Amino acid sequence: MPESLETAPVISGPAISGRLEAAFRNIQAERMDGVPILNSRLAVEAIGMQEWNGLWLSVLVTPWFINLMLLPKTEEQREAWGKLALGSSAPYRFPAGRFDFLAGEEDGLGRFQMCSLFSPVLEFENHEAAQVAARAALGAIFDANIDGNEEKDRNAAPADAASQAAGQSAAPAAHTPSRRGLLTGKIGQDRDPA
Repeated sequence: MPESLETAPVISGPAISGRLEAAFRNIQAERMDGVPILNSRLAVEAIGMQEWNGLWLSVLVTPWFINLMLLPKTEEQREAWGKLALGSSAPYRFPAGRFDFLAGEEDGLGRFQMCSLFSPVLEFENHEAAQVAARAALGAIFDANIDGNEEKDRNAAPADAASQAAGQSAAPAAHTPSRRGLLTGKIGQDRDPA
């Protein structure tokens, strides 16, 4: 009899944070060294790791991007995510709207899904400013009233197959907030171009 998500072995928040940071520090050292888009004032840091919809959610700050990150919480999810095509996109619905996440994979971390907030990150004067932006973004995605979109999202369509395979109940919302709008509270007024 297969284990349910409730009884499946859980990957702890501190463990996944450590693996996430280690994987991206390794990328910085081995693949990003000398790349001109790096902001040397920023470091790799996972901010605000928390459980969301049975997954781990965090904002990852690096010297080349700031991304929302979704990671599996259980070994069962980790195995299911192994079937996601690298580079494939999956929509997840948060109170602030729909966000599309791309599937990626790194040694020592496994599969993850990420949504770009800033790339590159040259406008940040220091790591503390990037931390503030990361915390603001994490708070903003959970603000249902940030755009007055709470009614529009109630009747959203069912999640796509990748989200369902990962055990999610994510549904696309009526719009996709912009990255800058997310941080400034102007989600409905500042959209990313299609």
